[in-house]
Amino acid sequence: MTGGGTGGHIYPAIAIADKIREKHPDAEILYIGTEGGMEKALAPQSGYSIRFVTASGLNRKKILKNAKVLADFMKGMKEAKAIIGEFKPDIVIGTGGYVCLPVIKAASRLGVKVFIHEQNAFPGLANKLLEKNAEKVFLGFKEAADGFKKKDKLVFTGNPVRKEFFSDDKNGAREKLGVPEGEFMIVSFGGSRGAARINDVMIEVAAAFSGADGGSVCFATGRINYDGAAEKLRERIKDIKPNIRILPYLDEADKYMAACDVVISRAGALTVSEIAACQKQAILIPSPNVTGNHQFFNAKTLSDAGRAILIEEKDLDAEELIAILNKMRENNSLTAKMGAAPFASAVEIIYENLCISG
Repeated sequence: MTGGGTGGHIYPAIAIADKIREKHPDAEILYIGTEGGMEKALAPQSGYSIRFVTASGLNRKKILKNAKVLADFMKGMKEAKAIIGEFKPDIVIGTGGYVCLPVIKAASRLGVKVFIHEQNAFPGLANKLLEKNAEKVFLGFKEAADGFKKKDKLVFTGNPVRKEFFSDDKNGAREKLGVPEGEFMIVSFGGSRGAARINDVMIEVAAAFSGADGGSVCFATGRINYDGAAEKLRERIKDIKPNIRILPYLDEADKYMAACDVVISRAGALTVSEIAACQKQAILIPSPNVTGNHQFFNAKTLSDAGRAILIEEKDLDAEELIAILNKMRENNSLTAKMGAAPFASAVEIIYENLCISG
């Protein structure tokens, strides 16, 4: 398995690996990542050995700095060839991020079958460059097909979501988290690295709900933003009530998603898929600082289906957000409508296609 940088690339790889391990307990699975990516911690935490190669992302603003990117790619491919030659895998699966380029290219040149998975509605550059090497290209969103040339390789699977997001139940999750039954619970997070703009607005949401009967707010700031956001919250709310929780990161995201009534978040591909898997209503605020504005297209897939409210960051207003949340709180039929659609497990489809391909 390879894929890295953020949780949005890593967790799908882990979900696919878990399915292979479930079907074949004796399977040998190795993760290849970079020293600087979140995979360094997440792969071993999930029970997978990891090896590292050199890779760096394209610098779109300072073109001259891409000489180092090319040098890193050549070095990383050499390192990947050595690892693959030693491990001798039957297949290599890439789930996005710049680490995939040297690993997938190396595997392909060594004659190993390779597969890639594109999580976003707007495909990333790495996967577009790798489609010619892949046996199949798995798509998280049907809309991503427009970004690929080799249509015969495309298979719509949906995004691999860890089984916990399907199996956790609301009451059990609330009991574990200490959230009263019947309380309207809001959970907010800004992706694995956090989002300062969402944090600022959520401080106002917390102020509106602090001490409110039958309502609670939990928001994760992102680890690098936690100290600043916590200080702002204390300045805004002198007496923070127990129904307000501020955390640096949602270590048990599946439990919080299962427990809540509404999710406020960015629109990373995996987040959107986890929301769908948990059948939750959502308010999605796509990051405007991503390649191809892909989070907007991810969010649009849910909003077009009536499953989410899409608010662009430039239009984000605390008073309007509070009004939307109060309407959701008062209107249970809205909650039921937005959270009713089923969501199929992508890992089963991916596994079946791996088997078909030998």
